[in-house]
Amino acid sequence: MARIDFFALGGLEEDGKNLYCLEIDQAIYILDAGLKYPTDELYGVDAILPDLSYLVHNRSRIKGLFLSHGHEDHIGAAPRLLKETGVPVYGTYFTLALLKDTMRDQGLDPEAYTMHTVKSTDTLRFKNVEVVFYQSTHSIPESVGMAFNTEDGALVYAPDYTFDQNVDPAYATSFERLSYIARHKVLATLTETLGAEQSGHSHTTQDLDYELNQAFMHAKKRVVISCFSTDIFRIQKAVDIALKHGRRIAILGRKAQRMVDIALKLGVLRIPEEKLVKLKFIDEKNKNTFEDGLVIVTGDRHEPFYMLQRMARKLDRLIHLDPSDHVVLMTPPVPGTEKIAARTLDILSRNDINLVQIDPAKLPAAHASSEDIKLLTNILRPEHIIPVVGEPRHFFALRKIAGSLGYGDERVHLLTNGQVFRFEDGEAKGVVRSVKSGDMLVDGILEGDVSDVVLKDREILSQDGLLLLIAHINSREKQTIGDPEVLSRGFVFMKENEALIEKVRDIYRNIASKNLGKGRIDWRGFKEKLREDVGRYLYKSTSRRPIVIPILIDVPK
Repeated sequence: MARIDFFALGGLEEDGKNLYCLEIDQAIYILDAGLKYPTDELYGVDAILPDLSYLVHNRSRIKGLFLSHGHEDHIGAAPRLLKETGVPVYGTYFTLALLKDTMRDQGLDPEAYTMHTVKSTDTLRFKNVEVVFYQSTHSIPESVGMAFNTEDGALVYAPDYTFDQNVDPAYATSFERLSYIARHKVLATLTETLGAEQSGHSHTTQDLDYELNQAFMHAKKRVVISCFSTDIFRIQKAVDIALKHGRRIAILGRKAQRMVDIALKLGVLRIPEEKLVKLKFIDEKNKNTFEDGLVIVTGDRHEPFYMLQRMARKLDRLIHLDPSDHVVLMTPPVPGTEKIAARTLDILSRNDINLVQIDPAKLPAAHASSEDIKLLTNILRPEHIIPVVGEPRHFFALRKIAGSLGYGDERVHLLTNGQVFRFEDGEAKGVVRSVKSGDMLVDGILEGDVSDVVLKDREILSQDGLLLLIAHINSREKQTIGDPEVLSRGFVFMKENEALIEKVRDIYRNIASKNLGKGRIDWRGFKEKLREDVGRYLYKSTSRRPIVIPILIDVPK
């Protein structure tokens, strides 16, 4: 009989940062390792990763990282995890190709790590665990779910899926594999919940085909469509309809171009080579005005909106929009991009651009709705259900769905990150302990975590600005050289506040005379006193607290 612990380091009660773990008789199996994008209040933070310290500390017990698909909320933290633990990775060919590309972009050599390519028909066998993969329907090709078979039953990980029947076979759910898994006892399903509030089945609507066809029929010249770069399914649909209308295709977006190149090379995105157009920079001779073209503008989160703004303002190097263009928006705002999305609509409207906004309800759904969750549950008939990939409201919606299928609350377990839920000898024991979890804030290419102090400083900068005080000192002679230079950035207009600036200089002179009159100069104490006294004076005079940065330069006279 087995002891099975399930816990998450990210992905519970949040959208993104998915990283789940199964400890089966001490061996650790990691299910995905994703990132989350920051909200506006996290100034300058580029991504949020799960706290990996528990896995780093226990890396000798890790059997592998098992990836479900190639979206960044499921693989974005994998490069950092691999760098710190070096564990083997299991994923489909396309998913691993995307991971390798991301690793190279972050300066890692994928060849230095162990990566195993799996197919949706594969079964892997470990000491006392059998991992069964099955193909799932999602917006990106080669998505898989997986079942971890133990002697006490299977735990089925089902992230980001639908049961849409109107999809290409490359995206279709492998029901025969699900049936195979269901032949044996299913101890628990770990099912996604992001679409749990939606009634009915998630499926492709014919309305989207109609909207796209109408756009091409009414367009006199170019058609420009915005898509998120990871949504290969929607990109393929736009391409297919454009080809029916005799259009040539150009795809813009640095990261998207890399992803598209990978997808084309692997055959998961199909565009005839003769229909692909590589645009050159706009100059006096080249305007990139090919009238029979479809321009697909792609990127992550805010990038498609930002690119459209540049095109409308004629600042882009490849495309300048004009009133003869037809712009179709297939990028509904995601959390944190609402303002830039609204701003983009304003700019496009102000420039008299023909604009079609696709209703999000008409876009192909990427997450399981209530009926999809019911279908999965009825196929597998698990003894327990643990919701994953979602926020609290989604978890409660899933509990209601499960209740309609006869599952009492004692069989639906709503957890938070770090809580360890145990199954022992096939019985649910509940939460038995906690492991360390949390957020790791990543700023650009920095290795470390962005501290709370740095975030607070950025918040102050965004509200009250910055004041620099630059002074030159000859430490040997214990003399100041000239007057200090005072610079304001986002605080006050210098020419209108000369008296305030002069007072800052007076504070410097007073503190300098005291520090230079001693023996050895305490540079750190000198700066801290300047920061404190100048900051106190500025708040008293302006009721604002700019960041004060003293820069003391020791120079020979």
